[in-house]
Order: sequence, then C-alpha cells, then structure tokens
Amino acid sequence: MAKPKLSIVSPANSSAGNTAPKLTDPQRVRYGGPAPAAAAPSTIQTPVAGTVLTSDKAYVLINVLPGYTSSVVKALAQIKEIKMADPCWGKPDIIAIVDVPDQDVLTQLVMSRIHAIEGVTQTDTHLVYRLKEAKGK
Repeated sequence: MAKPKLSIVSPANSSAGNTAPKLTDPQRVRYGGPAPAAAAPSTIQTPVAGTVLTSDKAYVLINVLPGYTSSVVKALAQIKEIKMADPCWGKPDIIAIVDVPDQDVLTQLVMSRIHAIEGVTQTDTHLVYRLKEAKGK
C-alpha cells in the first residue's frame, strides 16, 4: 500500500473561510478559535481585554531520593513562586502548589530550579484551569 502524500498548509494556500486559532506573543499560548465538540467549557487563565492578567496555578508532584525529602522541602520553601510544599507518604514524595505569571515561567521554574535541587529525581506538573459557568437551559 502506497503512503499518502502529505502537504503543508500555510496561510497563503489555506481557504479564506478557515481561520485557525492564533498564538499570542510573547507566551505563544493558544487562545480563541473553535472548542472541541465534546470539551467541557473551560479556560486556562484566558486574558480579558483591559484587565490585569491572572497568574497560572499548578500542582508539581515531586519524587526524591530516599533521605532527601526534608532538604528538598526546605529548598522549595526558598522559591517565592512555590506557595506550599507538602511531603507525602507514597508517590509522589512532595506535592507543591505553584503560582506563576505565565506558562513560560512555570517551565523555567520546574526545569531549571526544581530539577536542580539535590535529591529531586522526577516531577509531574499539572496546570490548573477554571471551569466556565454553564449557561441556563
């Protein structure tokens, strides 16, 4: 069976009626556009024109080497974007609540600062979103 040929669709050769959601600068976060048909109405801190941008909240689940939990929690407490860091039984070893201005800062925080702490072996980050109020039927 022959492979189908793929073509690249650019704004120059796309149909005029097909308007895809645009990525905003500088964060390159997707806003607007059609929602998936089965999606629950929600938003990830979508900015409203003329208002102050809200921060992004995330849960960072952190696994550490045996014997390092206490020192990692102390190191996390020194990072201003981390609002709470609680050690837990089982996996993960620590759950941290993070409040950052945007997703780029979250990426840098997790990849550069949390992963740099001695004893941290793995993280699992969950970005929080708000459900929109459902319209009355």
